[in-house]
Amino acid sequence: MDRNLALEMVRVTEAAALSCARLMGRGDANAADQAAVDAMRRALNGMNIDGTVVIGEGERDEAPMLYIGEKVGKGGDVKVDIALDPLEGTNLCATGGPNSISVIAIAEHGQFLHAPDTYMDKIAVGREGRGVIDITKSPTKNLEELARAKKCTVQDLTAIILDRDRHKELIREVRDAGARIKLIGDGDVSAAISTCEPESGIDILFGIGGAPEGVLAAAALRCLGGDLQGRLKPRNQEEIVRAKRMGIEDINRVFQLEELAHGDVMFAATGVTNGDYLKGVRFFGGGAHTHSLVMRSLSRTVRYIEATHHFDTKPNYS
Repeated sequence: MDRNLALEMVRVTEAAALSCARLMGRGDANAADQAAVDAMRRALNGMNIDGTVVIGEGERDEAPMLYIGEKVGKGGDVKVDIALDPLEGTNLCATGGPNSISVIAIAEHGQFLHAPDTYMDKIAVGREGRGVIDITKSPTKNLEELARAKKCTVQDLTAIILDRDRHKELIREVRDAGARIKLIGDGDVSAAISTCEPESGIDILFGIGGAPEGVLAAAALRCLGGDLQGRLKPRNQEEIVRAKRMGIEDINRVFQLEELAHGDVMFAATGVTNGDYLKGVRFFGGGAHTHSLVMRSLSRTVRYIEATHHFDTKPNYS
């Protein structure tokens, strides 16, 4: 893939972030999601690509979505598969909470796992934990192995976990093991990325979140040198049937990082609200500032982009 596509992707996440940030703290998660979806779709359809959405968003909540199988772009010889979440952390945006972002990843055809819209159990770490984690082992064992790899004690580690009733036992075990915990209300793509950012203070992600978000997180960690494993956690027979229809025969299979996102992967994210590694959209009279991250797995290049947008020359964003 042309490496310049990575910078084109930033324009896509910027457009989505600028649109939905207008609704930050307004209490309407669906309206914010709709604004992000519409802006991202417009931006994607302005690109010179023959793109297919293979990881979409919103289906679980009956929210607006760029649906799986949707074709985007102007067409041409550049054929790519796209994984996206126009607004990761819809509730975070609606309440003004931290770490709401707009996210997209692209790869050549067939390089992303076609994950059904169900749950996935995940474990993720940064570069120092690569090759150390094993989702089939207990959280305690994974914490011990990670502490050994990082030459510290379990008490020095911080785990990030979605604050859900389903995680009560997980939280109890991590606390009993001696690790610290950061509980979050939403946004496990952002949480997975934070394991690779030393200044975030996060060492490991545990827990069950969305399977599509698992693929997006894997794309990001491919670029950052981290590691992630996941296995599906369908809630009912319908979701099992859907997974098998999408080519996943073994529902209990543990997916390794490169099985979730393979080949030359490009990833971009723009902050909607302030977070651990990206600042949110900041409006001023007639424009706004954005803060974005763009990276590529092939070169492991990571760029942070600060941009100033003037709405008199970008009327669609005003």
